[in-house]
Amino acid sequence: MTHLRTVLALGACCAALPAAAGQFPLPQGCTAYATVQMRSCLVSQHYRCAGEPEGHQWAVQADGQGPYFANLIDAETRWLQSYDLYTGEQDQLAEERDPASFTELLESGRDEFDFFTESSFGELRRYVGHDRLTGRTETIDGIVLEQTEFELSAFDADGGLIWTRTGNQFVHRGWRIFFPGTEHFENSFGDTVDTVENPVEFALPGDKGFLEDEPKYDCDTLTASMQLPLMDGGPRP
Repeated sequence: MTHLRTVLALGACCAALPAAAGQFPLPQGCTAYATVQMRSCLVSQHYRCAGEPEGHQWAVQADGQGPYFANLIDAETRWLQSYDLYTGEQDQLAEERDPASFTELLESGRDEFDFFTESSFGELRRYVGHDRLTGRTETIDGIVLEQTEFELSAFDADGGLIWTRTGNQFVHRGWRIFFPGTEHFENSFGDTVDTVENPVEFALPGDKGFLEDEPKYDCDTLTASMQLPLMDGGPRP
């Protein structure tokens, strides 16, 4: 996949070099539809690529040090693949006991999910949780989003709890995607982290800031070391 090789090369480059203001190098054959500036010194690029199944879309996340995470979802927001752009580790969807369903969430107001991922290192993880619409909407930079409440727990291959994440996120019905919000993270050792990663600014094609690759908000007070683990952890799509 040419666009994936481009993204992985981008991550390797930015892991070694200081971040510099500029434009995200959109992979060949792909079309971006939004750049999202978020709290906690984060920015994400959202795009779709020719030749992939309808409804599939990519997101690349960057912090103050550059791009660090890429993920691919489908129209139901199922987590198909993810890539740590610093280490090169890849995760892909494995067994699904209860697939995530964006349609179910929108139609009933709640969606349960239970699925496994397998890493390129052979590590198996199970994720169990739910998303629920709270009924609250919020308009951010002219974009109407609906708030969700979520809970997500990760387990190792032996069924041992690794961590639990709870909080609120946002969904965009038309784009069929989740955006982060406020979150509480706790691992099996009792360590906790609370984060605020709400969207602040949306740049659409033709807007100033579209494909800008440098985050803008909270970068003077946060560092990459304060980010939550990825989807082993990572951000929900």
